[in-house]
Amino acid sequence: MRYDFDKVIDRRGTGSAKWDLNEELFGTDDVLDMWVADMDFPCPQPVIDALRRRLEHPIFGYGFPPDSLYRAVMDRMDRFFGWKVEKEWITFTPGVVSALHAAVRAVAEVGDEIVIQPPVYYPFFRAVADSGCQLVHNQLRLEESRARTRREPGTEGTWTLNRGRPQTGPADRPGPVRYVMDYDDLEEHFRTAPGFPGKSHRIRGLILCSPHNPVGRVWSREELERLAEICLRNDCVIISDEIHCDLLLGGSRHVPTATLSPEVEARTITLMAPSKSFNLAGLSASFAIIPDAGLRRRFERARTGQGGVNVLGLVAMEAALREGDEYLSQLNAYLTRNMRFFAGTLKDIPGVRLVPPEGPEGTYLAWVDMSGLAHERGMVRPEKAGRQGRAGPTDPGGTGPGSAVDDEALRRFMLHEARIATDPGYVFGPGGEGFHRFNLACPRSVVEEAVARLERAVRAG
Repeated sequence: MRYDFDKVIDRRGTGSAKWDLNEELFGTDDVLDMWVADMDFPCPQPVIDALRRRLEHPIFGYGFPPDSLYRAVMDRMDRFFGWKVEKEWITFTPGVVSALHAAVRAVAEVGDEIVIQPPVYYPFFRAVADSGCQLVHNQLRLEESRARTRREPGTEGTWTLNRGRPQTGPADRPGPVRYVMDYDDLEEHFRTAPGFPGKSHRIRGLILCSPHNPVGRVWSREELERLAEICLRNDCVIISDEIHCDLLLGGSRHVPTATLSPEVEARTITLMAPSKSFNLAGLSASFAIIPDAGLRRRFERARTGQGGVNVLGLVAMEAALREGDEYLSQLNAYLTRNMRFFAGTLKDIPGVRLVPPEGPEGTYLAWVDMSGLAHERGMVRPEKAGRQGRAGPTDPGGTGPGSAVDDEALRRFMLHEARIATDPGYVFGPGGEGFHRFNLACPRSVVEEAVARLERAVRAG
């Protein structure tokens, strides 16, 4: 089946959190919604067909996950990642966020510390705080490498960039821009954690976002191995949120954290769901994979009272996992084209830049640095933050916290001048200030309209 992702579907009046809450959330209905991470595309036809068949039965009493659903999860893990998952490792949950809360309580006691890697999905902060634990910020580092260039004869003191035109400056040029994990900082947190290496409060877990929301990194095996080695050495459980694992752009490849080694597998709680990949968030269906029996028992106790997946969610999840491959293939190709278009057109708008410039490796979320625009427009604060590692502001030495961007003024610009509803970067924690997250899981015409609105607003100033 060929899916038409160019078709614009009006979601207003359907109880859509994304489209029906504009007045309440933003104070205006005159905005283009590109914020919350669900898609403006229909879900796969096999899912719709399966739900229709179930709806033909008039009773919707209590349900349970059938063996066929367990098998669907196991088959998919094997087919996509070569991961041999056993049935007893799987626990079905009503959502990744609720599972995240349970995972934190499963690995830590009140007062213990949990590491997160901001800027990151904002429910991570609440999951740690609501569990009575302390946040440790292992902030991602925005790396802008320098690539050497060949000097032309007679151009000492200049360097060559684009069409061979001489430029003044050092003999190097900007190289790849991307976020990386700060392993040295993480090691330092383990060395200075209260009580370490004793039995009192200390770092018990690290929440990994893989692929990463909002910066769009798909972590390489080598990056994950280095992170896992540090965590294993310090007896730290990895809670791996892999909800975006299917959304891979430009040929990226996802590596589930638990597949690194048997030792890592035993110290990892993996959280997944079909909600992002197949646009099923409203059906509240997800699952956790926890190979270690003791950790799994603690997780089950921690999620007492959360309930299970509703009967329609169970049906939709199985259909998506079994019959959604073709949809996913077409979706990723479309998202890649959307992202390339967005990246290409954004380069012409002064004061804003996509990070990385070519777009993310995964997810359908574009991470846009607007700090240049903020400074040009005078949207700045007089104060400057200092660097802290434990639940405090940080200064990345660039466009994030400490850059003095007035994020509230920037947010008002986006809503009332550009008329686009995005997620302001500061909600993702340290390192997010000065950024906005754009959701590009929408028809190309919507992306085109968003770019046009942004450019008009920028140039109007």
